[in-house]
Amino acid sequence: MAPLSKAGTALAELREDLSGAVLVPEDPGYDEARALYNGMIDRRPAVIAQCESPVDVVTAVRFARRLDLPIAVRGGGHSVAGMSLNDGGLVVDLRRMQGVTVHPGASAVRVEGGATMSHLDRACERYGLATTGGRVSTTGVGGFVLGGGTGWLDRKFGLAVDNLLAVDLVTADGEMLTATEEDHPELFWGLHGGGGNFGVATSLTLRLHELPAMSVAFLLYLPEHGPEVVRTYRDVMEDGPREAGGGAIYMTGPPEEFVPPHLVGLLLAGALVTYAGPVEELRRLIAPLLAVPHEAEMVMDIPYADLQCMLDDPPGLRNYWSAEYLTGVPDAFVDVFCARADSMPVPSGTQHVVWPQGGAIAEGPADYPVPFRDAPWAVHPFGAWEDPADDDRVRQWVKDVRADVRPWSTGAVYLNFTGDEGGDRVVAGLGPENMRRLGRLKREYDPDNVFRFNHNIAPS
Repeated sequence: MAPLSKAGTALAELREDLSGAVLVPEDPGYDEARALYNGMIDRRPAVIAQCESPVDVVTAVRFARRLDLPIAVRGGGHSVAGMSLNDGGLVVDLRRMQGVTVHPGASAVRVEGGATMSHLDRACERYGLATTGGRVSTTGVGGFVLGGGTGWLDRKFGLAVDNLLAVDLVTADGEMLTATEEDHPELFWGLHGGGGNFGVATSLTLRLHELPAMSVAFLLYLPEHGPEVVRTYRDVMEDGPREAGGGAIYMTGPPEEFVPPHLVGLLLAGALVTYAGPVEELRRLIAPLLAVPHEAEMVMDIPYADLQCMLDDPPGLRNYWSAEYLTGVPDAFVDVFCARADSMPVPSGTQHVVWPQGGAIAEGPADYPVPFRDAPWAVHPFGAWEDPADDDRVRQWVKDVRADVRPWSTGAVYLNFTGDEGGDRVVAGLGPENMRRLGRLKREYDPDNVFRFNHNIAPS
Protein backbone atom coordinates (compact mmCIF):
# COMPACT_ATOMS: atom_id res chain seq x y z
CA MET A 1 0.00 0.00 0.00
CA ALA A 2 1.36 3.44 -0.91
CA PRO A 3 2.04 6.19 1.66
CA LEU A 4 -0.96 8.42 2.41
CA SER A 5 0.59 11.47 0.74
CA LYS A 6 1.18 9.53 -2.47
CA ALA A 7 -2.28 8.00 -2.29
CA GLY A 8 -3.90 11.39 -1.83
CA THR A 9 -2.09 12.85 -4.81
CA ALA A 10 -2.91 9.87 -6.99
CA LEU A 11 -6.59 9.98 -5.99
CA ALA A 12 -6.81 13.66 -6.86
CA GLU A 13 -5.30 12.90 -10.26
CA LEU A 14 -7.72 10.03 -10.80
CA ARG A 15 -10.68 12.30 -10.07
CA GLU A 16 -9.35 14.79 -12.59
CA ASP A 17 -8.48 12.30 -15.31
CA LEU A 18 -11.49 9.96 -15.18
CA SER A 19 -14.49 10.87 -17.32
CA GLY A 20 -16.71 8.93 -14.94
CA ALA A 21 -17.17 9.32 -11.20
CA VAL A 22 -14.69 8.34 -8.50
CA LEU A 23 -16.22 7.27 -5.19
CA VAL A 24 -14.53 6.72 -1.82
CA PRO A 25 -16.24 5.64 1.43
CA GLU A 26 -17.18 9.14 2.57
CA ASP A 27 -18.76 10.13 -0.76
CA PRO A 28 -22.54 10.24 -1.34
CA GLY A 29 -23.62 7.25 -3.41
CA TYR A 30 -20.75 5.04 -2.27
CA ASP A 31 -22.92 2.50 -0.43
CA GLU A 32 -25.35 2.28 -3.33
CA ALA A 33 -22.47 1.78 -5.76
CA ARG A 34 -21.01 -1.13 -3.77
CA ALA A 35 -24.30 -3.05 -3.38
CA LEU A 36 -24.29 -6.37 -5.25
CA TYR A 37 -26.91 -8.82 -6.44
CA ASN A 38 -25.97 -11.17 -3.57
CA GLY A 39 -27.12 -9.46 -0.39
CA MET A 40 -24.73 -11.59 1.70
CA ILE A 41 -21.72 -9.66 0.37
CA ASP A 42 -20.69 -6.57 2.37
CA ARG A 43 -17.27 -5.29 1.29
CA ARG A 44 -15.80 -1.80 1.37
CA PRO A 45 -13.40 -0.96 -1.44
CA ALA A 46 -11.10 2.03 -1.01
CA VAL A 47 -12.05 3.43 -4.43
CA ILE A 48 -14.81 2.75 -6.95
CA ALA A 49 -13.96 4.01 -10.43
CA GLN A 50 -17.15 4.32 -12.48
CA CYS A 51 -15.59 4.13 -15.93
CA GLU A 52 -17.22 5.53 -19.05
CA SER A 53 -14.72 4.41 -21.69
CA PRO A 54 -11.77 2.06 -22.29
CA VAL A 55 -9.48 5.05 -21.63
CA ASP A 56 -11.09 5.38 -18.19
CA VAL A 57 -10.39 1.69 -17.56
CA VAL A 58 -6.73 2.19 -18.49
CA THR A 59 -6.55 5.17 -16.14
CA ALA A 60 -8.14 3.21 -13.28
CA VAL A 61 -5.88 0.16 -13.73
CA ARG A 62 -2.75 2.31 -13.82
CA PHE A 63 -3.90 4.14 -10.69
CA ALA A 64 -4.32 0.84 -8.86
CA ARG A 65 -0.93 -0.44 -10.00
CA ARG A 66 0.73 2.80 -8.90
CA LEU A 67 -0.65 2.37 -5.37
CA ASP A 68 -0.41 -1.43 -5.30
CA LEU A 69 -4.17 -1.76 -4.78
CA PRO A 70 -5.99 -5.03 -5.51
CA ILE A 71 -8.42 -4.72 -8.43
CA ALA A 72 -11.94 -6.12 -8.74
CA VAL A 73 -13.98 -5.72 -11.92
CA ARG A 74 -17.71 -5.14 -11.85
CA GLY A 75 -20.04 -5.67 -14.78
CA GLY A 76 -23.45 -7.05 -13.82
CA GLY A 77 -22.40 -7.74 -10.22
CA HIS A 78 -23.95 -11.23 -10.27
CA SER A 79 -20.96 -13.22 -9.01
CA VAL A 80 -22.40 -15.31 -6.19
CA ALA A 81 -19.06 -15.11 -4.33
CA GLY A 82 -19.01 -11.32 -4.62
CA MET A 83 -15.97 -11.31 -6.88
CA SER A 84 -17.10 -7.94 -8.27
CA LEU A 85 -16.07 -6.25 -5.02
CA ASN A 86 -13.12 -6.20 -2.63
CA ASP A 87 -12.08 -4.73 0.69
CA GLY A 88 -9.60 -1.87 0.63
CA GLY A 89 -8.88 -2.03 -3.10
CA LEU A 90 -10.09 -0.54 -6.38
CA VAL A 91 -13.27 -1.56 -8.17
CA VAL A 92 -13.33 -0.97 -11.92
CA ASP A 93 -17.07 -0.40 -12.28
CA LEU A 94 -18.16 -0.80 -15.92
CA ARG A 95 -21.86 -0.09 -15.49
CA ARG A 96 -21.65 3.22 -17.37
CA MET A 97 -20.39 1.28 -20.41
CA GLN A 98 -23.58 -0.41 -21.60
CA GLY A 99 -23.63 0.28 -25.33
CA VAL A 100 -24.74 -2.43 -27.75
CA THR A 101 -24.14 -2.10 -31.51
CA VAL A 102 -25.84 -4.65 -33.76
CA HIS A 103 -24.38 -5.37 -37.20
CA PRO A 104 -27.23 -7.37 -38.79
CA GLY A 105 -25.50 -7.75 -42.14
CA ALA A 106 -22.52 -9.39 -40.44
CA SER A 107 -24.70 -11.34 -37.96
CA ALA A 108 -22.63 -9.89 -35.12
CA VAL A 109 -23.04 -7.59 -32.13
CA ARG A 110 -20.53 -5.54 -30.16
CA VAL A 111 -21.37 -5.31 -26.47
CA GLU A 112 -19.64 -2.98 -24.02
CA GLY A 113 -18.28 -4.49 -20.81
CA GLY A 114 -20.97 -3.17 -18.46
CA ALA A 115 -24.00 -4.24 -20.48
CA THR A 116 -26.48 -6.76 -19.12
CA MET A 117 -28.44 -9.45 -20.92
CA SER A 118 -31.40 -7.09 -21.14
CA HIS A 119 -29.33 -4.51 -23.03
CA LEU A 120 -28.08 -7.20 -25.42
CA ASP A 121 -31.41 -8.94 -25.99
CA ARG A 122 -33.48 -5.77 -26.47
CA ALA A 123 -31.01 -4.39 -29.00
CA CYS A 124 -31.03 -7.62 -31.05
CA GLU A 125 -34.74 -8.45 -31.00
CA ARG A 126 -35.72 -5.68 -33.42
CA TYR A 127 -33.67 -7.51 -36.07
CA GLY A 128 -35.04 -10.98 -35.25
CA LEU A 129 -31.56 -11.98 -34.05
CA ALA A 130 -30.20 -13.43 -30.82
CA THR A 131 -27.25 -15.19 -29.30
CA THR A 132 -26.89 -17.47 -26.30
CA GLY A 133 -27.49 -15.46 -23.14
CA GLY A 134 -28.08 -16.34 -19.52
CA ARG A 135 -31.33 -17.24 -17.82
CA VAL A 136 -32.11 -13.85 -16.25
CA SER A 137 -32.00 -10.37 -17.73
CA THR A 138 -29.76 -8.69 -15.14
CA THR A 139 -26.65 -10.86 -15.60
CA GLY A 140 -23.63 -9.00 -16.95
CA VAL A 141 -22.67 -10.06 -20.47
CA GLY A 142 -18.90 -9.85 -19.92
CA GLY A 143 -18.56 -12.19 -16.96
CA PHE A 144 -21.20 -14.51 -18.35
CA VAL A 145 -19.47 -14.98 -21.70
CA LEU A 146 -15.88 -15.18 -20.46
CA GLY A 147 -16.90 -17.84 -17.95
CA GLY A 148 -18.39 -20.08 -20.66
CA GLY A 149 -21.99 -18.96 -20.94
CA THR A 150 -24.94 -21.36 -20.73
CA GLY A 151 -28.58 -20.34 -21.20
CA TRP A 152 -31.93 -21.10 -22.80
CA LEU A 153 -30.52 -21.11 -26.35
CA ASP A 154 -27.30 -23.07 -25.85
CA ARG A 155 -28.66 -26.37 -27.18
CA LYS A 156 -29.57 -24.52 -30.38
CA PHE A 157 -26.71 -22.03 -30.80
CA GLY A 158 -23.93 -23.39 -28.56
CA LEU A 159 -22.36 -21.91 -25.46
CA ALA A 160 -21.77 -18.16 -25.37
CA VAL A 161 -18.01 -18.70 -25.84
CA ASP A 162 -18.73 -20.69 -28.99
CA ASN A 163 -20.14 -17.43 -30.38
CA LEU A 164 -17.30 -15.17 -29.23
CA LEU A 165 -15.59 -13.36 -32.13
CA ALA A 166 -13.41 -10.74 -30.41
CA VAL A 167 -12.60 -9.21 -27.03
CA ASP A 168 -11.26 -5.71 -26.39
CA LEU A 169 -9.14 -5.97 -23.26
CA VAL A 170 -7.23 -3.72 -20.87
CA THR A 171 -4.31 -5.72 -19.50
CA ALA A 172 -2.66 -5.66 -16.09
CA ASP A 173 -0.09 -3.21 -17.50
CA GLY A 174 -2.84 -0.79 -18.47
CA GLU A 175 -2.51 -1.48 -22.18
CA MET A 176 -5.35 -1.96 -24.65
CA LEU A 177 -5.46 -4.86 -27.09
CA THR A 178 -7.97 -6.83 -29.14
CA ALA A 179 -7.94 -10.63 -29.04
CA THR A 180 -9.32 -12.64 -31.95
CA GLU A 181 -8.48 -15.90 -33.70
CA GLU A 182 -5.88 -13.96 -35.73
CA ASP A 183 -4.58 -11.48 -33.13
CA HIS A 184 -3.33 -12.84 -29.80
CA PRO A 185 -4.88 -16.25 -30.60
CA GLU A 186 -3.61 -17.95 -27.43
CA LEU A 187 -5.11 -15.22 -25.27
CA PHE A 188 -8.32 -15.49 -27.28
CA TRP A 189 -8.40 -19.21 -26.49
CA GLY A 190 -7.96 -18.47 -22.77
CA LEU A 191 -10.86 -16.03 -22.80
CA HIS A 192 -13.15 -18.92 -23.78
CA GLY A 193 -13.78 -19.94 -20.18
CA GLY A 194 -10.86 -18.38 -18.30
CA GLY A 195 -12.99 -15.53 -17.01
CA GLY A 196 -11.52 -12.21 -15.93
CA ASN A 197 -8.05 -13.57 -15.22
CA PHE A 198 -6.33 -11.79 -18.10
CA GLY A 199 -7.68 -8.25 -18.02
CA VAL A 200 -10.75 -6.04 -18.10
CA ALA A 201 -13.03 -6.78 -21.06
CA THR A 202 -14.21 -3.38 -22.26
CA SER A 203 -16.21 -4.91 -25.12
CA LEU A 204 -17.04 -8.27 -26.67
CA THR A 205 -18.14 -9.11 -30.20
CA LEU A 206 -20.55 -12.04 -30.50
CA ARG A 207 -22.04 -14.02 -33.37
CA LEU A 208 -25.80 -13.61 -33.87
CA HIS A 209 -28.38 -16.09 -35.16
CA GLU A 210 -31.83 -15.73 -36.64
CA LEU A 211 -34.56 -16.33 -34.06
CA PRO A 212 -37.92 -15.76 -35.78
CA ALA A 213 -40.01 -17.25 -32.95
CA MET A 214 -39.73 -18.19 -29.28
CA SER A 215 -42.23 -19.90 -27.00
CA VAL A 216 -42.37 -21.20 -23.45
CA ALA A 217 -44.34 -23.67 -21.36
CA PHE A 218 -44.39 -23.50 -17.57
CA LEU A 219 -46.39 -26.23 -15.81
CA LEU A 220 -46.72 -26.58 -12.04
CA TYR A 221 -47.61 -29.78 -10.18
CA LEU A 222 -48.18 -30.89 -6.62
CA PRO A 223 -44.87 -32.18 -5.24
CA GLU A 224 -46.09 -35.77 -4.96
CA HIS A 225 -46.11 -35.84 -8.77
CA GLY A 226 -42.48 -34.68 -8.86
CA PRO A 227 -40.82 -38.02 -9.72
CA GLU A 228 -43.26 -38.60 -12.61
CA VAL A 229 -42.72 -35.03 -13.82
CA VAL A 230 -38.93 -35.31 -13.80
CA ARG A 231 -38.96 -38.69 -15.57
CA THR A 232 -41.40 -37.41 -18.18
CA TYR A 233 -39.38 -34.25 -18.68
CA ARG A 234 -36.24 -36.35 -19.12
CA ASP A 235 -37.88 -38.49 -21.78
CA VAL A 236 -39.29 -35.47 -23.62
CA MET A 237 -35.93 -33.72 -23.72
CA GLU A 238 -33.81 -36.74 -24.59
CA ASP A 239 -36.04 -37.43 -27.59
CA GLY A 240 -36.66 -33.77 -28.36
CA PRO A 241 -35.05 -31.33 -30.80
CA ARG A 242 -32.22 -28.96 -29.94
CA GLU A 243 -34.66 -26.06 -30.13
CA ALA A 244 -35.99 -27.21 -26.74
CA GLY A 245 -34.45 -26.25 -23.41
CA GLY A 246 -35.57 -25.38 -19.92
CA GLY A 247 -35.52 -27.52 -16.79
CA ALA A 248 -37.42 -29.68 -14.32
CA ILE A 249 -37.69 -27.70 -11.14
CA TYR A 250 -38.89 -27.59 -7.55
CA MET A 251 -39.72 -24.12 -6.29
CA THR A 252 -41.97 -22.05 -4.07
CA GLY A 253 -45.29 -21.33 -5.75
CA PRO A 254 -44.89 -17.79 -7.15
CA PRO A 255 -47.53 -15.04 -6.83
CA GLU A 256 -48.34 -15.07 -10.55
CA GLU A 257 -51.75 -14.82 -12.20
CA PHE A 258 -51.61 -18.35 -13.59
CA VAL A 259 -50.88 -19.87 -10.15
CA PRO A 260 -53.90 -20.69 -7.94
CA PRO A 261 -53.75 -18.47 -4.83
CA HIS A 262 -53.86 -21.43 -2.42
CA LEU A 263 -50.58 -22.74 -3.90
CA VAL A 264 -48.62 -19.50 -3.59
CA GLY A 265 -45.84 -19.94 -1.03
CA LEU A 266 -45.97 -23.75 -1.07
CA LEU A 267 -43.50 -26.29 -2.48
CA LEU A 268 -44.36 -27.21 -6.08
CA ALA A 269 -42.79 -29.30 -8.80
CA GLY A 270 -42.53 -27.76 -12.22
CA ALA A 271 -41.56 -28.24 -15.84
CA LEU A 272 -40.18 -25.28 -17.75
CA VAL A 273 -39.74 -25.88 -21.47
CA THR A 274 -38.29 -23.15 -23.66
CA TYR A 275 -38.55 -23.55 -27.41
CA ALA A 276 -36.84 -21.68 -30.25
CA GLY A 277 -39.93 -21.92 -32.43
CA PRO A 278 -43.71 -21.32 -32.44
CA VAL A 279 -46.05 -22.40 -29.67
CA GLU A 280 -47.87 -24.91 -31.90
CA GLU A 281 -44.71 -26.99 -32.21
CA LEU A 282 -44.04 -26.61 -28.49
CA ARG A 283 -47.48 -27.94 -27.57
CA ARG A 284 -46.89 -31.10 -29.57
CA LEU A 285 -43.54 -31.59 -27.87
CA ILE A 286 -44.86 -31.25 -24.33
CA ALA A 287 -47.98 -33.39 -24.75
CA PRO A 288 -46.61 -36.02 -22.27
CA LEU A 289 -46.06 -33.31 -19.64
CA LEU A 290 -49.55 -31.91 -20.18
CA ALA A 291 -50.90 -35.42 -19.58
CA VAL A 292 -49.51 -35.48 -16.04
CA PRO A 293 -52.06 -33.97 -13.61
CA HIS A 294 -51.02 -30.35 -13.05
CA GLU A 295 -52.29 -27.37 -11.09
CA ALA A 296 -51.15 -24.48 -13.29
CA GLU A 297 -50.35 -24.08 -16.96
CA MET A 298 -48.82 -21.30 -19.03
CA VAL A 299 -48.02 -22.08 -22.67
CA MET A 300 -47.46 -19.18 -25.05
CA ASP A 301 -45.38 -17.45 -27.67
CA ILE A 302 -43.02 -14.96 -26.05
CA PRO A 303 -40.30 -12.61 -27.27
CA TYR A 304 -36.90 -13.97 -26.26
CA ALA A 305 -36.04 -10.79 -24.35
CA ASP A 306 -39.24 -11.19 -22.30
CA LEU A 307 -38.44 -14.84 -21.60
CA GLN A 308 -35.10 -13.69 -20.19
CA CYS A 309 -36.95 -11.61 -17.59
CA MET A 310 -39.32 -14.38 -16.51
CA LEU A 311 -37.20 -15.78 -13.68
CA ASP A 312 -35.59 -12.52 -12.52
CA ASP A 313 -35.12 -12.28 -8.77
CA PRO A 314 -34.91 -8.87 -7.12
CA PRO A 315 -31.37 -7.83 -6.15
CA GLY A 316 -30.40 -7.99 -2.51
CA LEU A 317 -31.57 -11.51 -1.65
CA ARG A 318 -29.03 -13.72 0.08
CA ASN A 319 -27.59 -16.19 -2.43
CA TYR A 320 -25.60 -19.42 -2.37
CA TRP A 321 -25.41 -21.66 -5.45
CA SER A 322 -23.51 -24.56 -6.88
CA ALA A 323 -23.76 -27.15 -9.66
CA GLU A 324 -22.90 -30.67 -10.72
CA TYR A 325 -22.74 -31.95 -14.28
CA LEU A 326 -24.12 -35.42 -14.85
CA THR A 327 -23.52 -38.55 -16.90
CA GLY A 328 -27.29 -39.02 -17.12
CA VAL A 329 -30.54 -38.92 -15.16
CA PRO A 330 -31.64 -42.54 -14.66
CA ASP A 331 -34.61 -43.39 -12.45
CA ALA A 332 -32.34 -43.86 -9.43
CA PHE A 333 -31.09 -40.30 -9.86
CA VAL A 334 -34.65 -39.01 -10.22
CA ASP A 335 -35.62 -40.59 -6.90
CA VAL A 336 -32.65 -39.03 -5.10
CA PHE A 337 -33.15 -35.64 -6.71
CA CYS A 338 -36.84 -35.49 -5.84
CA ALA A 339 -36.30 -36.70 -2.28
CA ARG A 340 -33.97 -33.75 -1.61
CA ALA A 341 -36.81 -31.34 -2.48
CA ASP A 342 -38.46 -32.30 0.82
CA SER A 343 -35.77 -30.38 2.73
CA MET A 344 -35.65 -27.40 0.36
CA PRO A 345 -36.24 -24.10 2.19
CA VAL A 346 -39.80 -22.95 1.46
CA PRO A 347 -41.05 -20.31 1.08
CA SER A 348 -38.01 -18.70 -0.51
CA GLY A 349 -36.51 -17.89 -3.88
CA THR A 350 -34.57 -21.16 -3.74
CA GLN A 351 -34.82 -23.44 -6.78
CA HIS A 352 -33.90 -27.10 -7.23
CA VAL A 353 -33.25 -27.62 -10.94
CA VAL A 354 -32.08 -30.27 -13.37
CA TRP A 355 -31.73 -29.33 -17.03
CA PRO A 356 -30.54 -30.85 -20.30
CA GLN A 357 -27.42 -30.08 -22.27
CA GLY A 358 -26.48 -31.81 -25.53
CA GLY A 359 -27.20 -30.47 -28.99
CA ALA A 360 -24.91 -27.64 -30.07
CA ILE A 361 -23.29 -27.53 -26.62
CA ALA A 362 -21.71 -30.94 -27.11
CA GLU A 363 -20.73 -30.13 -30.70
CA GLY A 364 -18.70 -27.03 -29.86
CA PRO A 365 -14.88 -26.78 -30.00
CA ALA A 366 -13.45 -29.51 -27.80
CA ASP A 367 -10.30 -27.64 -26.78
CA TYR A 368 -11.90 -24.62 -25.06
CA PRO A 369 -11.50 -24.62 -21.26
CA VAL A 370 -15.16 -25.48 -20.62
CA PRO A 371 -15.06 -29.22 -19.81
CA PHE A 372 -18.67 -29.28 -18.63
CA ARG A 373 -19.89 -29.18 -22.25
CA ASP A 374 -19.72 -32.98 -22.61
CA ALA A 375 -22.21 -33.71 -19.81
CA PRO A 376 -25.75 -34.45 -21.05
CA TRP A 377 -27.44 -33.05 -17.91
CA ALA A 378 -26.76 -30.61 -15.08
CA VAL A 379 -28.07 -29.99 -11.57
CA HIS A 380 -28.14 -26.43 -10.23
CA PRO A 381 -29.13 -26.00 -6.55
CA PHE A 382 -29.88 -22.29 -6.39
CA GLY A 383 -30.28 -20.91 -2.88
CA ALA A 384 -31.95 -17.48 -2.60
CA TRP A 385 -33.53 -16.27 0.64
CA GLU A 386 -34.12 -13.21 2.84
CA ASP A 387 -33.50 -14.06 6.50
CA PRO A 388 -29.86 -14.27 7.70
CA ALA A 389 -31.05 -16.83 10.25
CA ASP A 390 -31.51 -19.25 7.33
CA ASP A 391 -27.92 -18.90 6.07
CA ASP A 392 -26.57 -22.16 7.47
CA ARG A 393 -29.68 -24.14 6.54
CA VAL A 394 -29.69 -23.05 2.89
CA ARG A 395 -25.96 -23.46 2.42
CA GLN A 396 -26.15 -26.96 3.85
CA TRP A 397 -29.06 -27.82 1.58
CA VAL A 398 -27.02 -26.80 -1.49
CA LYS A 399 -24.10 -28.93 -0.29
CA ASP A 400 -26.45 -31.84 0.36
CA VAL A 401 -27.76 -31.66 -3.23
CA ARG A 402 -24.21 -31.89 -4.54
CA ALA A 403 -23.45 -34.84 -2.26
CA ASP A 404 -26.64 -36.63 -3.29
CA VAL A 405 -25.92 -36.50 -7.02
CA ARG A 406 -22.19 -37.18 -6.86
CA PRO A 407 -22.60 -40.81 -8.04
CA TRP A 408 -23.74 -39.42 -11.40
CA SER A 409 -21.31 -36.48 -11.58
CA THR A 410 -18.79 -36.13 -14.40
CA GLY A 411 -16.57 -34.08 -12.09
CA ALA A 412 -16.68 -31.03 -14.36
CA VAL A 413 -18.45 -27.81 -13.37
CA TYR A 414 -19.50 -24.44 -14.81
CA LEU A 415 -17.65 -21.94 -12.64
CA ASN A 416 -20.19 -19.14 -13.11
CA PHE A 417 -22.60 -21.25 -11.04
CA THR A 418 -20.23 -21.59 -8.08
CA GLY A 419 -18.83 -19.41 -5.35
CA ASP A 420 -15.45 -19.87 -3.71
CA GLU A 421 -15.34 -23.67 -3.45
CA GLY A 422 -11.55 -24.04 -3.47
CA GLY A 423 -8.80 -24.59 -6.01
CA ASP A 424 -9.83 -28.13 -6.88
CA ARG A 425 -13.18 -26.89 -8.15
CA VAL A 426 -11.45 -24.26 -10.30
CA VAL A 427 -9.42 -27.08 -11.87
CA ALA A 428 -12.65 -29.07 -12.35
CA GLY A 429 -14.20 -26.05 -14.06
CA LEU A 430 -11.32 -25.56 -16.49
CA GLY A 431 -9.75 -29.01 -16.86
CA PRO A 432 -6.29 -30.08 -15.56
CA GLU A 433 -4.48 -29.79 -18.90
CA ASN A 434 -6.21 -26.52 -19.67
CA MET A 435 -5.25 -25.24 -16.22
CA ARG A 436 -1.56 -25.68 -17.00
CA ARG A 437 -1.92 -23.93 -20.33
CA LEU A 438 -3.92 -21.12 -18.71
CA GLY A 439 -1.25 -20.75 -16.03
CA ARG A 440 1.36 -20.10 -18.71
CA LEU A 441 -0.98 -17.57 -20.32
CA LYS A 442 -1.54 -15.89 -16.98
CA ARG A 443 2.23 -15.59 -16.49
CA GLU A 444 2.47 -13.80 -19.83
CA TYR A 445 -0.39 -11.33 -19.39
CA ASP A 446 -0.70 -10.95 -15.60
CA PRO A 447 2.46 -12.27 -13.88
CA ASP A 448 1.66 -10.39 -10.65
CA ASN A 449 -1.87 -11.85 -10.48
CA VAL A 450 -3.38 -8.37 -10.43
CA PHE A 451 -6.72 -9.80 -11.58
CA ARG A 452 -7.28 -12.32 -8.81
CA PHE A 453 -10.83 -11.54 -7.70
CA ASN A 454 -12.23 -14.35 -9.84
CA HIS A 455 -11.99 -18.10 -10.12
CA ASN A 456 -8.30 -17.55 -10.03
CA ILE A 457 -5.63 -18.98 -12.28
CA ALA A 458 -2.21 -18.54 -10.68
CA PRO A 459 0.70 -17.59 -12.97
CA SER A 460 2.71 -20.75 -13.57
